[in-house]
Amino acid sequence: MSSLFTQLLDMTSQQDEPQRLLFLFAKTDSGKKQKNYMSGHVEPVMCVDKLPHDLSSFDALVKEADGISKEWDFMFIAGLSGSEGKAPSEDDAEPYLNKMSNDIADGQDLGRYVVLDRKEQPIEIAAK
Repeated sequence: MSSLFTQLLDMTSQQDEPQRLLFLFAKTDSGKKQKNYMSGHVEPVMCVDKLPHDLSSFDALVKEADGISKEWDFMFIAGLSGSEGKAPSEDDAEPYLNKMSNDIADGQDLGRYVVLDRKEQPIEIAAK
């Protein structure tokens, strides 16, 4: 059985146009633990964009992120489609990374993002 992250990478190759993946690493405050969930605030820590072929594994991405900052609890992932057979550039990705950061900071609907914790477990984030 392949990992969720590997499945995500595989899906990028099945798209009509080349993709660039956008990652936003975030941390949470200590929040309150409820019966089946935790409540609290999410704060962006750092962003990066990658072409799918530049990603070897989830563990490698975590190690790279931790080399910059270990102050994150989970990552938000989105895909950005290219056009005319070309993947989006880093410059193309920048406004979308800014939007991800703003969505998280402003408490916007985060349902459009795949969210994984440090152990590659999916996280469901619900707006309050």
